[in-house]
Amino acid sequence: MGTIAVVDYGAGNLHSVRHALELVGGDVVVTTHPEDLREAERIVLPGVGAFGECAAGLRASGFVESLDEEVRHRGKPLLGICVGLQLLAREGHEHGVHAGLGWVPGIVRKLEAEAAGLKIPHVGWNDITATSASRIFEGFRRDTTFYFTHSFHLALDDPSFEAAYCEYGGRFTAAVLKDNVVATQFHPEKSQENGLKLLENFLQWKP
Repeated sequence: MGTIAVVDYGAGNLHSVRHALELVGGDVVVTTHPEDLREAERIVLPGVGAFGECAAGLRASGFVESLDEEVRHRGKPLLGICVGLQLLAREGHEHGVHAGLGWVPGIVRKLEAEAAGLKIPHVGWNDITATSASRIFEGFRRDTTFYFTHSFHLALDDPSFEAAYCEYGGRFTAAVLKDNVVATQFHPEKSQENGLKLLENFLQWKP
C-alpha cells in the first residue's frame, strides 16, 4: 500500500485523522507541500471551520491545482471529510457566497432543523442510510452511526451523487460519491469502530 497524503491547508483535524488512518494500517504523510501529492497513492482532504475561510485557505496553500491534477486527471482516490466534502461543491452560502472546487454539482446551505425544534449546529451521533453499493459503506458490524458536527450541508443538484443520507430535522446528504472521489459530512476519525471501518474501506477501495 502506498502513502496516504493528508492535505494540511490550515483547516483540518489533522492529528485525529492521521491517528485513525494509522490505526487501520495507513502510511500517512500530513503535508503542506502540494508537490507531495504526486508521490501519494491516496489523498485525504479534511476541513474544520467556515466554508469561505477553508476555501480561501485551500487556494492560498497552492493545493487546488495539485488536487485537480492528481485526483481528477490521474484518478487517485480522494476522501473528503466534513468541510472537505463541502469544498467539493460549486459554492458555499456561509457568511456570504464563496466559490468551491466545483467537482460536485451543488451548493452548501444552512441546515433547516430549527423548525423541527432541533439545535444547530448538529453535534453528535446519528444513523446514516447508504444509497450507494460502493464497498466504502460495507462491513459495519452493528449499525451505521457516525459522529457529526456541522451547521451547513451540501444540497446536490444531481441526487445520483449521494452515497448516504442522514435525518436531522429533514433529510440531508451525509456522503457523496463521484468516480474516484468519496466524501463524508460526518467525521470518520471521531466515529470509533464504524469510522475506522470506513477508513479501512477507503484504503482498500479501487474505484
